[in-house]
Amino acid sequence: MPPRKNKLPALLPEGFIVNDTSKKSWRLGKKLGQGGFGLIYLASPDCDRPVPDDTAYVIKVENYQNGPLFCELKFYQRAAKPEDVTLWIHRHNLDYLGIPRYWGTGELNYNSSSYRFMVVDRLGTDLQKMQNNNSGRLPAKTVMQIGIRMLDVLEYIHEHEYVHGDIKAGNILLHSLDASKVYLADYGLSYRYCPNGKHKEYKEDPRKCHNGTIEFTSRDAHKGVAPSRRGDLEILAYCMLNWLSGKLPWDHSLRDPSTVLASKTKLWDDLPNSVIKSSGEKDGCQGLAKFMAEVSLLSYDEKPNYADLRRILCKALYRMGTSLSSPLLNSLAQSFQKQSVGGGKKNYSQKTAVSTHRNQDTGNFGTRSVKEDSSSVQKTSHADLYPDIQNIHKPMRKPNVSPIHNYNKAGDKIPWNTDPSDVLERSDLELHEQHRRDIYKYGLAGSVLLLMIYYLIYVL
Repeated sequence: MPPRKNKLPALLPEGFIVNDTSKKSWRLGKKLGQGGFGLIYLASPDCDRPVPDDTAYVIKVENYQNGPLFCELKFYQRAAKPEDVTLWIHRHNLDYLGIPRYWGTGELNYNSSSYRFMVVDRLGTDLQKMQNNNSGRLPAKTVMQIGIRMLDVLEYIHEHEYVHGDIKAGNILLHSLDASKVYLADYGLSYRYCPNGKHKEYKEDPRKCHNGTIEFTSRDAHKGVAPSRRGDLEILAYCMLNWLSGKLPWDHSLRDPSTVLASKTKLWDDLPNSVIKSSGEKDGCQGLAKFMAEVSLLSYDEKPNYADLRRILCKALYRMGTSLSSPLLNSLAQSFQKQSVGGGKKNYSQKTAVSTHRNQDTGNFGTRSVKEDSSSVQKTSHADLYPDIQNIHKPMRKPNVSPIHNYNKAGDKIPWNTDPSDVLERSDLELHEQHRRDIYKYGLAGSVLLLMIYYLIYVL
């Protein structure tokens, strides 16, 4: 079940100064919002002047004895160090990774009460607001793009022994300045599923049944089993289905968790028809059904093939005439225009503004206004046209992950419907391996030649 709401901390005054464990001082600004456990404030490291409304930081404050913020802190300190995230981005050729940056933590006392705080990046509006502003649904292109970005995040945290456990639109936020970037936030329910490399055992516990957000929690969680990698992917699949269709088959049964579990089991048993029937969406539903079919094959402690899952969603984007690099909000703007042209109730202008406002009832990290010109044309590269080729979203090679097929390998035939001039060159990894083999081959030949010359001159 969702975590119970504890007593919120006392409201701290504007200008209050806190010191984190590294002795860095932070000044609190206005209260920005609240969640079930704590309050969120604007913050700034410049303690000599009031915190500006456009500050890049927020501070989350909770009662010292509360568990969620402690869990989130442990996640950031163990698994999301800034240098580790930067190295991962570089090694995997990503343009960014959707994990908010952690800046510090500490304790404070106010009115004889003790609190714990954490400083993180300020982000923009959450995906739930975008979904609500679009009649409860998101365009299929946007769904596939966000799905791929969430796979990036999940692969990273899974490789660092953690699972998120509470993926949903309210925990996915846009960047405050660049609305094409999405971030998975709120790690208060994150779980270390593989401490020191040893995966937790599958064990059903009736005392822990139905943990998480009931609409999206995994079938394992319904049975009281500890969170796992396949559970995160299952939750993501439910989110994507909800974003596509605006509903889930068990929406009317949320007060009966056992019925919800039965409905989820039926959905997986009847793939792919169940997804097509539930979504009623021509674009995206086939890709989502294939994604879910791949996830359904995973055992509890099995490592997912993230490259294959990404490729499924990239192919779905390609069939819709777009790619991962397309602006995220363009998909929404185009969707709004279609509603307007089609005579829908809502009327949107050519230049769509996705406005966000301060929300006192949610735990969002921040809010800003973002404008996106839907008429802008994105130049398409060969990488955009062939998203299933390795260089588009190149994963790190893993022993149990088969590489994405590359039609540029020697001996492979180019498909009949592909222009050879459009085929991408080999990946950097393949070129590196080829150079290494060439150096070895020619170096060996040179050594043999020198030995022959030596023999001819000095022996004969």
